[in-house]
Amino acid sequence: MQLGRVIGNVVCTIKSDPLEGKKLLILQPLDRNQKHQGRALVALDCVGAGAGETVYWCRGKEASFPWFPDQEVPTEATVVGIVDEVHIG
Repeated sequence: MQLGRVIGNVVCTIKSDPLEGKKLLILQPLDRNQKHQGRALVALDCVGAGAGETVYWCRGKEASFPWFPDQEVPTEATVVGIVDEVHIG
């Protein structure tokens, strides 16, 4: 899993059926010091995250797990948690 910050959302009038009713967010990946790292990406949201929040997200096959086995969702990235605090020891 990786840290990211929600910097926006995506609105689609037409989507693939498995994406209906699911929120799409624009994430800026963060490094361990919460500095921007790499390019922004679009991710599905399964936890109700909003703009400006720090989240953790997963990528690849695991990104579809929150909806499985009920549905196979075509996604490359999914927000799976909202971060309250980060402590680096």
